[in-house]
Amino acid sequence: MLLLVQLRWLAVIGQILTIVYVHFVLAIALPLAEMAAVLGFLVLLNIVSLLRQMRRQAISNSELFLELMLDVSALTLQLYLSGGASNPFVSLYLLQVILGAVLVDAWSAWMLVLVTSGCFLFLTFSFRALDMPQAHSGELLGLHIQGMFICYVLAATLLVFFVTRIQHNLKARDARLAELRQRSVEEDHIVRMGLLASGAAHELGTPLSTLSVILSDWQRMPQLGADPEIAGEIAEMQSQLDRCKAIVSGILISSGDARGEGTIRTTATRFLDDTVSEWRETRSPAVIDYSSLIEPDAAIISDTALKQVIFNILDNALEASPGWIGVVAGRQADTIVIAVSDAGPGFEPAMLETLGKPYRSSKGRPGGGLGLFLVVNVIRKLGGTVSAENGADGGACVTLALPLASLATGGDPGH
Repeated sequence: MLLLVQLRWLAVIGQILTIVYVHFVLAIALPLAEMAAVLGFLVLLNIVSLLRQMRRQAISNSELFLELMLDVSALTLQLYLSGGASNPFVSLYLLQVILGAVLVDAWSAWMLVLVTSGCFLFLTFSFRALDMPQAHSGELLGLHIQGMFICYVLAATLLVFFVTRIQHNLKARDARLAELRQRSVEEDHIVRMGLLASGAAHELGTPLSTLSVILSDWQRMPQLGADPEIAGEIAEMQSQLDRCKAIVSGILISSGDARGEGTIRTTATRFLDDTVSEWRETRSPAVIDYSSLIEPDAAIISDTALKQVIFNILDNALEASPGWIGVVAGRQADTIVIAVSDAGPGFEPAMLETLGKPYRSSKGRPGGGLGLFLVVNVIRKLGGTVSAENGADGGACVTLALPLASLATGGDPGH
């Protein structure tokens, strides 16, 4: 529709220039009032089409066909008022047919062929004859050839412009479809991983409970409790076992197999503070430099998946840079931005180009590269973006940008 509107503006300008040249330069009298009324109708049609385009409403084939029929009607009226089929611009009907063949369905394009053919035949028998001045009585053939040349140049220029834009749109559409297919494959991969994780969590529940019972029995055994070293190791085992059980419970809650106390409402600052604190406690002695600059603070809904995303990024940063990790959280308009930096070797160029693709990792171990893959897809589901870059003096920085609208509803704002 937008391309059709652009071409119609060009047609209006071209008709005005032609009418002015013929009427005032060539001194060939034209019915200016009637022709101006047709031009006014085209301008009004374009304004209505632009207003509809601005509302981003879906444009159907019938609407495009109607617009093309109105263009054909306007062209027919202008030709009727200026010599009928003898007017060299009558070949502009072919341009309308070509536009129809590209823009509308096959039946609509064939209907345009029938209508324009009928209009052409009508103009051969019914038209308003031009009042040619005596000065041009011997130049009719020359004027006709000039008009044909102008019509050819105009039609060729508009066709190249239009077809080029159509090709650009088709390439953009193909690229978008390829992106959607890739995203569908990745999301299907995530679904399979989620099902596997949920099943594994169910299976791990029984052995973890068994281990917990055994450790509790050991702690009550006097011969083991008398040895401080063994008692300390048992306590550490119990602590790690509790952590495993918490991880399994988190997987089950995320997959919908379990429900805790319900939705937790919090603020962006409190959520990030608690998340970083929890990560720091379980990864000691990790050195993390954390600062939150979210002003003003915003109410959000705590999201287990988002917490796991932040954990994954922090774990990757810790693995690359055990000595230092920097986390800065801020707010830009209605977007929360979280930047995680490290002092490690940075990303390889190939990794930056394929950020978020599964099994793209420099760690060289089976299954590596799933962390960032999950991070990118979870953030994308929340309507946000993930970017990564290497620092000028070494290290790397991964930045999350999350719209507050999705965090306030706990889901994708587009759904």
